[in-house]
Amino acid sequence: MSDVVSYRLEGDIGVISVNYPPVNALGQGVREGLVECLRQGLKDDQAKALVVIGEGRTFPAGADIREFGKPPQGPALPDVVAEYESSDKLVVAAIHGTALGGGLEVALGCDYRVAVGSAKVGLPEVKLGILPGAGGTQRLPRLIGAQKALEVIVSGNPVKAKDALALGIVDEIVDGDLLEGALAYARKLAADNAPLRRIRDLQAQKEDADLFSNFEKSIARKQRGFKAPFHCIKAVQAAVELPFDEGMKRERELFAELLVSPESRAQRHVFFAEREVAKVPGLAKDTPKREINRVAVIGAGTMGGGIAMNFANAGIPVKILEVKEEALEKGIAVIRKNYENTAKKGRITAQQVEDRMALIQHTLSYDDLSDVDLVIEAVFENMDVKKAVFSELDRVCKKGAILATNTSTLDVNRIAAFTQRPEDVMGMHFFSPANVMKLLENVRGEKTSDDVIATVMDLSRRIGKVGVLVGVCHGFVGNRMLHKRQAEAVQLVNEGASPAQVDKVLFDLGFPMGPFAMSDLAGMDVGYRIREELRKEDPDNAPPRNWTDELVEQGRLGQKTQAGVFDYKEGDRTPVPSSEVDALIAKFREEQGIQSREVSDQEILERCMYVMVNEGAKILEEGIAARPLDVDVIWIYGYGFPVYRGGVLFWADSVGLKTIYDKVSQFHKETGDDVWKPAALLEKLANEGKGFYG
Repeated sequence: MSDVVSYRLEGDIGVISVNYPPVNALGQGVREGLVECLRQGLKDDQAKALVVIGEGRTFPAGADIREFGKPPQGPALPDVVAEYESSDKLVVAAIHGTALGGGLEVALGCDYRVAVGSAKVGLPEVKLGILPGAGGTQRLPRLIGAQKALEVIVSGNPVKAKDALALGIVDEIVDGDLLEGALAYARKLAADNAPLRRIRDLQAQKEDADLFSNFEKSIARKQRGFKAPFHCIKAVQAAVELPFDEGMKRERELFAELLVSPESRAQRHVFFAEREVAKVPGLAKDTPKREINRVAVIGAGTMGGGIAMNFANAGIPVKILEVKEEALEKGIAVIRKNYENTAKKGRITAQQVEDRMALIQHTLSYDDLSDVDLVIEAVFENMDVKKAVFSELDRVCKKGAILATNTSTLDVNRIAAFTQRPEDVMGMHFFSPANVMKLLENVRGEKTSDDVIATVMDLSRRIGKVGVLVGVCHGFVGNRMLHKRQAEAVQLVNEGASPAQVDKVLFDLGFPMGPFAMSDLAGMDVGYRIREELRKEDPDNAPPRNWTDELVEQGRLGQKTQAGVFDYKEGDRTPVPSSEVDALIAKFREEQGIQSREVSDQEILERCMYVMVNEGAKILEEGIAARPLDVDVIWIYGYGFPVYRGGVLFWADSVGLKTIYDKVSQFHKETGDDVWKPAALLEKLANEGKGFYG
């Protein structure tokens, strides 16, 4: 008998109870126990019906991720679900917590389902690049119709209990104690001689003749490059068009195909990497954390306002400081507008708008920051401005307050040196728009204390961010690699490619937009200011002037001026090649004595991507990032690298490091440029026939 699933009789109802902390995952022991206890319940003549319930936090929440990549052990989940479905006694699933993936599939094998109001159900497998493989794609359409099933399965998003009740996934919401409510429901069903309800015997309803082709079209843009969403549609189509057993066979075929696909391997890598980045190598698990109950943000611009919203969203009071009343009022008005737009879309209520705004205070005086536990500076990328801000913060902030900078490139150690407490100073690099983007690049300085690091990493999770810890260098991890790619993109245009051609190659790889469209979106002046600061601070390592500097000086700042590298029409973000920019590029080539040539798409791909891989290897060598997965998570969540390619370094492994090393060496030989000098780590791994991940 399994020691993680037990059977007992409660009056005249048999209770099958799963107790496998922390989330009752459907590991081999749980699957075996579910079958054994079901058989025990069926043999128990005193049991008029059966209830399946999870102990602790949740109903079985899904597959046991500890079994991923290991040889399968019986019984297989589809067989477990089938055995429940063929039971000749009524079975009621009692759901609390989250019944996700295999957990919901087990519940769908039961005749009836009850849930507490706080429960959630769903089939999130698509987010791992697979599909529900234990009948989820065959039973859910039979229960709630093909259209709604597609919405649940293809999005992978959890469904709240009240919505699950409205859809028909759940039969009743239980108030109060779940077990008592489930037992009462089972007794009522037994007393009423309620029929066994086998979902497999229902007919899946297709609401529209063109449902599947229309659904494919509706997700085509958003799910570009992903394989699983389209396989999910095929599986649901099988539920409508084939008998149940044939549909199950089709589901298994599609599942098996996805399981070995590079897309799913990449998505599973990202899933585990996102969880791993929170664990900082060398930082003890029991490192004490400081309490963060009150926060301040310096600067009410786009970035400062977005940062403040993160804390208000998490229920943490936040003060915003500006030097001018007008800038402060404008910033607060933008925050309110953002919240009101979210409310219009139905994502939050009007009351939540007011609750969050009430948590945001504003001030023009540094003296009002004396009681905050954390302050984040979000002002211009200028060292003199940072110095003035941190000198003031050092003066007014209480002992033990964390002083953070949102700088995207500047030296955090220098900024820390502007204070008498460098151990309390750290980088917290948010990405724009800060209230939307999930990445938070946390930068440890030479003197940053361990408890500050532990606090900020924990706080990242608390405000809904994926926090990644990095070290100090120009641009840290993300922007350091990005600047190398941007410089290469510009150089490719110098040599003969067009901005549109370069952008298309990167878009086709899976980026949401190419390097030049991205610069236009962020604002051409952002990169310009960074380059100008570098030319002043570190002229030896500064990029030479080029045609993009001239664009900014002519007022072509990107989408905000409807003209950057590309032209834009009012209210339309579509980049349109510009004859004015073409002429400027041609003039630049002529002045530099560059003979324009045809540049192939393959060369663009290699130079833009391999320069990042090489830089990523240098970042690992220098210890700026602790692990390849830190680099990958930064590029996934901060720069839109396609999830289905797993991150820059995971993608590099799929190409082959020997292939990349040979090309990098060739470019170094041809150009003599230090950027192409192969990283020692890249050379070592290539020569050993290894990848970043072994």
